[in-house]
Amino acid sequence: MTQLARFGLPEVIAGIMVLALNAYVLMGGADYGGGLWDLLARGPRREAQRALIADSIAPIWEANHVWLIVVVVLLFTAFPPAFGLLGTILHIPLTLMLLGIVLRGSAFVFRSYGNPSAVHRARWGRAFAIASTITPVVLGIVIGAVASGNVANAAGHIGAASFATVYVAPWLAPFPIAVGIFALALFAFLAAVYLALAATDDTLAEDFRRRALVMAFVVLITAAIALLLAYREAPRVAHGVAGSVWAIVLHACTAIAAVTAIVALWRREYRLARNAAAAQVSLILWGWAFAQFPFVLPETLSIREAAAPPITLELLLIGLIAGGAILIPSLRYLFRTFRTE
Repeated sequence: MTQLARFGLPEVIAGIMVLALNAYVLMGGADYGGGLWDLLARGPRREAQRALIADSIAPIWEANHVWLIVVVVLLFTAFPPAFGLLGTILHIPLTLMLLGIVLRGSAFVFRSYGNPSAVHRARWGRAFAIASTITPVVLGIVIGAVASGNVANAAGHIGAASFATVYVAPWLAPFPIAVGIFALALFAFLAAVYLALAATDDTLAEDFRRRALVMAFVVLITAAIALLLAYREAPRVAHGVAGSVWAIVLHACTAIAAVTAIVALWRREYRLARNAAAAQVSLILWGWAFAQFPFVLPETLSIREAAAPPITLELLLIGLIAGGAILIPSLRYLFRTFRTE
């Protein structure tokens, strides 16, 4: 069966899920990275750095979560068997991720609008920064556990193996952890590039330019480590990313985007750097999606096998089109209102 013959409405919905995840990574991911830089703010301009981060996040950070909600709703509605397995096997990291999202948002609000004393602001600031750092790592761990096939393997041992074997071992493993660290590096890189563009003060822009250049190198190192571990723990993804025909084109485009971002940062062309960094991160995400295709849970549950009945998918697609007609213009208006860069 050709790839074209296997492409239909279930694959369209799956592609929309990846698009929504892509949007969440580019928008919400940069917010998480800003939290890391808040935690690592140092030097005489540390308060100015934190103020820039807060000013960049505050108007739109809550709206960015709409993309994660879209992903969850699509998974639940269009691919219920996959949703059930993920929610069961990965209930620990998913709970940690949700707690991190809630703690991060609450801490940000309490720091901004709560008790104005320096002690309280510092306490809530640390909570915001730590939650912003841990949450993307857990998100990456979840993606790594899915890509490795550990979730599907553990599902076959429910009731027959220990709690740790079924509910801990699939995600607390070298490859998922490496993917988690890689995700944090990507988010920190995005945030630094975005903040360099958003800064109206040249010294602040320079601070984040240097951090973006450092993180570009860290992204390369963590990506290499994750790929090496993938050959042992996620061979389908590793061979898909490194050995398939489309991988050559993907790697070439990713390399071009990465080099463009670095050169643009070096020349202080921040708008170009932002666009190139966003393209680089997007290509990495889609590389994972293509490497895993046509499976939702490699190598056990395919997109077709996990798909809901056709009528459900058809109604869902109609709802997505109608909702998108409202959501996308609204978000565009929000960004144009609060973002000046």
